Amino acid sequence: MNGANFFDRVIILENDRASLTPLIESDFEKLEPIAYHPEIWRVGMSNLIGPAQLKAYIQTALKERERYQSYPFLIFDKKNNEVAGSTRFGNISFENKRLEIGWTWLHPDYQGTGLNKSCKFLLLQFAFETLGFNRVEIKTDAINQQSRKAILKIGAKEEGIFRKHQITSEGRVRDSAYYSIINDEWPFIKSTVFNDF
Repeated sequence: MNGANFFDRVIILENDRASLTPLIESDFEKLEPIAYHPEIWRVGMSNLIGPAQLKAYIQTALKERERYQSYPFLIFDKKNNEVAGSTRFGNISFENKRLEIGWTWLHPDYQGTGLNKSCKFLLLQFAFETLGFNRVEIKTDAINQQSRKAILKIGAKEEGIFRKHQITSEGRVRDSAYYSIINDEWPFIKSTVFNDF
């Protein structure tokens, strides 16, 4: 599969718990009831406080897909039959066989329920087993200890801190903690961390 084929495809990833479908403009209505909880954006790059910010967020994600930069998904929790948030593949490089999993947000009601782990399994499995990529990157705000612990729990290796790496929508200068999983590690991680899938 080459880059153009990937970005033009309707990619649906699902297991018993989660369904990831391509984000579309009309998903605004599905995300709006859950998108403005302040806890979601406490240490994030964005801060969605109302419809204007959510619409801009979706438009940015869709433009990145058009430019072959990212592939955003809507997260649906099959256990509760509800939309729970969004995630995406980003910084995709077919030439170098690497991508990033990120831009993930879930309403607090779904945090710590196993939904995020289900989503990460689907994304990692697709990246390594369908795309045949060598490397998956994950980054988070260095001060986000909850996220950093969750990333380590799925078997990723911490690679270091990128100092003054990004500026959030609120103007805060952020250090980013970088992690990765490589294809050599995936079979072991799949059979241990994700052995219940």
